[in-house]
Amino acid sequence: MKLYPINTGNFKLDGGAMFGVVPKTLWNKTNPADENNMCEWSMRCLLIEDGKRLMLIDTGIGDKQSEKFFSHYYLSNNASLIASLKSYGFSPDDITDVFLTHLHFDHCGGAIQWNKDRTGFQPVFKNAIYWSTENHWKWATEPNPREKASFLSENILPIQESGQLQFIERTGDFTKNAFQNIDVLFVDGHTESMMIPHIKYQEKTLVFMADLLPSTGHIPLPYVMGYDTRPLLTLTEKEKFLQNATNENFILFLEHDSVSECCTLQNTEKGIRLDKSFQFSEIFH
Repeated sequence: MKLYPINTGNFKLDGGAMFGVVPKTLWNKTNPADENNMCEWSMRCLLIEDGKRLMLIDTGIGDKQSEKFFSHYYLSNNASLIASLKSYGFSPDDITDVFLTHLHFDHCGGAIQWNKDRTGFQPVFKNAIYWSTENHWKWATEPNPREKASFLSENILPIQESGQLQFIERTGDFTKNAFQNIDVLFVDGHTESMMIPHIKYQEKTLVFMADLLPSTGHIPLPYVMGYDTRPLLTLTEKEKFLQNATNENFILFLEHDSVSECCTLQNTEKGIRLDKSFQFSEIFH
């Protein structure tokens, strides 16, 4: 098995929205905002090569939305999903599996593209199974008013229309369907049935954090995003996860941290805090 961090570019979101009830005087120390109160975030994905299977976890924001849409998010870094795959010698047609932690636009937008004559949409990865979970699929395709702007039908419905969609059962074993070295944790605070993959790699456990822990700045328990639909549930899920991650020495792979790709945790007198932050290549070779 080999793992590859996939850089799909950076974007900006409002700092207050990203840290919820935490005052700016606190979160601005770790995630400084610009003059518009916007903080920079990555959209970092992960590619897993395991024998003949090539799985991509999340796909970034994509490039099919309107100029007006993208103007709200200040895209930067000039990176793209396809270019990042190409840098490792892969093309979209090589991908056998696309694992979508959840269906917010910054996590699944890169999974779908315009067709050749721009009359409709089609999967970017024509040979891949697209993995979601039934509870979240229903949640995303029948969205509540609060999350509706994050669930874009053009990112979601073409996956099912292509016949490439499969569901991971919450009570099932994902390893029977795809990869032998991946377990899935389901959490419901950020959105219904978000999936957090735990990957056994080089005798360590690497956890793809999605939006359970967007960055190292979100490690203290009260630092919960304003976007979360059930923030009190996030607190419970996050506390349980952080304790387990600390006890088991998990390495956390951070999807949205614009500086650090990975981190570890430690127990302190103030609770669980950052131990070390580092790039993926510093610990895995």
